[in-house]
Amino acid sequence: MNGILIVNKPQGMTSHDVVDLMRRHFGLKKVGHAGTLDPMATGVLVMLVGATTKCSQDLSGQEKEYDATLTLGARSDTGDAWGKLESSSKDIRFNDAEIEAVFRKFVGDIEQVPPMYSAVKINGKKLYELARKGITVEAPPRKISIKDITISAIALPEVHFRLTCSKGTYVRQLCVDIGEALGCGAYLSRLERTRSGRFHIDAALSVDELKKIRVADLHTKLLPS
Repeated sequence: MNGILIVNKPQGMTSHDVVDLMRRHFGLKKVGHAGTLDPMATGVLVMLVGATTKCSQDLSGQEKEYDATLTLGARSDTGDAWGKLESSSKDIRFNDAEIEAVFRKFVGDIEQVPPMYSAVKINGKKLYELARKGITVEAPPRKISIKDITISAIALPEVHFRLTCSKGTYVRQLCVDIGEALGCGAYLSRLERTRSGRFHIDAALSVDELKKIRVADLHTKLLPS
């Protein structure tokens, strides 16, 4: 059995948790995904079944879209709301034009330093493994592409925005960098992936819907690669 299933990953589950769920529920041996989502994030997780797992690199390399919220006025050791937060003494009474101007600076081909709490490897060690031991190193910057950032609402300290970007973009780090550019700190407080390549959130199954699919009917739900 080969194909693709689009799952709307809920908050609190890791991407690998969804892989394990599909393996157990459908009795499958070969299940993977194309593009990890952090446990705090929700949204499109492209699940790969059977021989389609070989397409993981190609599918994970495609353009992504996100709906996100950034919170100003504090810093997080993980870059998101699930980390240890430290409030900033900087005033956050910015006007909309000031915030929009900083957001625009990040559009285009830019370099981004991966966050410490990430799976990027330095000398064979994942950064998050070093971070958990209290070891801090700076990974070399990576080239990413931010195709578009659209601010949908500003209600300080929160800024809601939509993002279209390349593979390898850490939205957590983008929020951190925007906060530093404004001088007040910021962290990612909400993240939903709404598109991965050609796969949109509207076509995604919830975990509850996934659990209701019978093994014999799974083939009818799978999409071609």
